[in-house]
Amino acid sequence: MNRLKEKVLTLDTMNPCVRRVEYAVRGPIVLRALELEQELCQGIKKPFTEVIRANIGDAQAMGQKPITFLRQVRLSTALAPLPHQAMCRGLSTRSSQVLALCIHPDLLKSPDFPEDAKRRAERILQACGGHSLGAYSISSGIQLIREDVARYIERRDGGIPADPSNIFLSTGASDAIVTVLKLLVAGEGRTRTGVLIPIPQYPLYSATLAELNAVQVDYYLDEERAWALDVSELRRALRQARDHCYPRALCVINPGNPTGQVQPRECIEAVIRFAFEERLFLMADEVYQDNVYAEGSQFHSFKKVRVPRRLRGGGEHGRRGAAADAEADERAAVPACARPGPATYGGEAGSAGRAGGQGQAHGASLQRGSRHPLQPGAGRHVLLPPRAAATARGPARSG
Repeated sequence: MNRLKEKVLTLDTMNPCVRRVEYAVRGPIVLRALELEQELCQGIKKPFTEVIRANIGDAQAMGQKPITFLRQVRLSTALAPLPHQAMCRGLSTRSSQVLALCIHPDLLKSPDFPEDAKRRAERILQACGGHSLGAYSISSGIQLIREDVARYIERRDGGIPADPSNIFLSTGASDAIVTVLKLLVAGEGRTRTGVLIPIPQYPLYSATLAELNAVQVDYYLDEERAWALDVSELRRALRQARDHCYPRALCVINPGNPTGQVQPRECIEAVIRFAFEERLFLMADEVYQDNVYAEGSQFHSFKKVRVPRRLRGGGEHGRRGAAADAEADERAAVPACARPGPATYGGEAGSAGRAGGQGQAHGASLQRGSRHPLQPGAGRHVLLPPRAAATARGPARSG
């Protein structure tokens, strides 16, 4: 029983090549500096008023002005085709306005932009180093945006708490998937990591597994039952795979891509139970969560379903959220790991930010697995807060 409660992905079980990666500008001193910055923002008294970071050469965070011409060019691509481009990319006019204001803050003085868009842009810029979108952010993304995403997930899941520290932003869906899979891959020959993926599938998975020299383990959706996922098929695929590899992860795409099916709650519960019993790292790809059209269908996130029923509902989530998360972690192997956040905008790879929950993936593991120990400028993440804060959500990306 104790073995069942062990986390599937830890610093000890992750890809040893990633574990050996050292990046000198990160470490305990920087983490402590981030904590001090948050404490100052909370009004906690210190013998100093600000933290000056000397670990990186972040020119814009220190006040260097960006090159205005490049921002103006970027701005023209963001605003010129409105509203047609915004509609095609799944962006609202207001989201594009906020992005434009963040890219070129001089526009905050313009009377052509609505006041609520200006307030949102100013709020985001205040959270950026040097109040500039071109400054670096930490590997997991800007804290303010992660907090907004956490509130979105909490509202989506009916009040079940979401911890911003368990949110990891990436520049596109593909980067998030590659980062997580890279952490899992290890072994040679019959000990190579195997990953169960649905067939039909989104080809990013097969391509990434081939690149990482992992083993693709196919499980087939039932076309005769509207592409349903059957746990007996998962067991068949797992049993056969164990003859030639070491299966460590199960990927579920819900709603399906390209099949479009929406898994019922009972199916999700069965999948979580299966992953728990077989000690599989469960990746829940939920990027199409707003694309539910069939009468009677309803999206349920893996994060919500994994929480014990008796801890859902009512007004006690704030009081019992930590207990709910702790118990859920014990009951499920690694539920709802990948990308349970708002939709990706802008094509298959995603030009906007991507939100992802860590599940039981160790936070330090994700920091090490990221291709960019320093996140690039936060322009693509700016689109997440309006999306996360919106009460009525439109369709996600088309694909």
